[in-house]
Amino acid sequence: MDLLEYQGKELFRRWGLAVPEGQVAGNPEAAAMAARALGPVVAVKAQVRIGGRGKAGGVKVVSTPEDAHSAAESILALTIKDHPVREVLIEAGVDIASESYFSILLDRAARTHLVIASARGGMDIEAVAAETPEQVVRTPVDPLMGLQNFQLARILTGLGIPKESRKQGADAVRRLYRLYTEAEATLVEVNPLVVTGDGEVIALDSKVSIDDSALFRHPDFAAYAAPGTPDSQESKAAEQGLSTFVKLDGDIGIIGNGAGLVISTLDLVDLVGGRAANFLDVGGGADAEVLSNALQLILADGRAKAVLVNIFGGITRCDLVAKGVVDALGAVEVRIPIVVRLAGTNAEAGLSILNQAGHPMLFPVGTMIQGAEKAVEATR
Repeated sequence: MDLLEYQGKELFRRWGLAVPEGQVAGNPEAAAMAARALGPVVAVKAQVRIGGRGKAGGVKVVSTPEDAHSAAESILALTIKDHPVREVLIEAGVDIASESYFSILLDRAARTHLVIASARGGMDIEAVAAETPEQVVRTPVDPLMGLQNFQLARILTGLGIPKESRKQGADAVRRLYRLYTEAEATLVEVNPLVVTGDGEVIALDSKVSIDDSALFRHPDFAAYAAPGTPDSQESKAAEQGLSTFVKLDGDIGIIGNGAGLVISTLDLVDLVGGRAANFLDVGGGADAEVLSNALQLILADGRAKAVLVNIFGGITRCDLVAKGVVDALGAVEVRIPIVVRLAGTNAEAGLSILNQAGHPMLFPVGTMIQGAEKAVEATR
C-alpha cells in the first residue's frame, strides 16, 4: 500500500522524526487559509501515490495566500501519470542549508534490506546513479543483525551531513530504520532529507510503501487506504476464491495452475512479442468450476484480445479443466480466441473434449510456445 506524502509524514511524526508543519487542503480556499496560517512562504504540493510531481507541475513555492489559492487551483486540476490530484499539502517553508537523499527498501534478490544514501538530494536518484554512481552509497542491512554502528557511519558519510549535525542525522536514520521495520514497510524514502540553517535535520518529503500482507497486524493503517472502491475485477476474483489474481496492463489473459508455470507463461508471451493482461494462478487442484469462473472473469473484463490457458495436470485432471473451459464458453458470449495447452494427467481426454466442443474461438495446442505464439498472433 503506497501512502500519500502527508500520510507518510504522519508516520514520521509517530516515530519521532522532524517534519515541516503542514495542512491538507481539498480546494483553493482551504489552501489559502492554510497558507495564511503557515506563511509567509509555503510549498503547495500535489498529493498523489506516484513520483514525478515536481516535473509535472505538482509542486509550487509561493509567498502569499492569494498565490497559494492560484497554485492549488492549477495543481488540483492536474492528472499526474493517470493519478488525478484531489488534495494538496500546504507546508511551511524551510531554511535549507543542504539536501540529501535517503531510502530503505526491500532487496528481494539479495534477501536483505538496502539503505541508499546520497548527498545529491532533491534530484532524480536514478539519474544521479547513472551519471555519478560514486555519489550513491548502497548499504545492505541484515534483517537479523539490524543497523550496525559502522553501517550508520557509512550512511551518514554518504548523506554528506555536516559534522555539527551528525548526531541529529544519526538519530534520524535510526528512527527511519525503526519505522521501516516496525511498520513492515517495503520502502521508506526521503528526498530530500535536509539540514536547516540552524542545523536541524528535517524530512522534507516522504514516500512510504507498506507490505499489504502485513496490514492485518496494523489495523490503524486502514485509514491510509486509497478512497473509493477497489478494482472490481480483483474484488470479484477474491470473492470467487481466485486470490492469486493480479491485473496487468497487457491484452492477453493468462490462466495457469502453479505460480511457476504462470510466470513462465508470462515470460513466453513476452518473449514472442505479447503482453499479459493478468497473472492468474488457479492452484494445483483446480476443477471444472474453478476454470470456468477464471475464464469468465477474464472475458467479462473486456480488455483481453485473447486468452491463454496453460495447465499441467499433476493433481489437476486435464479433462476437468477442459470441461470447465467448455462450460465457460457456454455461459458467456466469446468473441476472442481461447488458446488452451494441456499436459499431464488425462491430457488426451481433455484435448478430446476441447476438439469435440467445436467452438470457433477455441484453439487447443500441444506446447507452451505454440500457445504463446497463437495467443500473440490472435491479438494482431
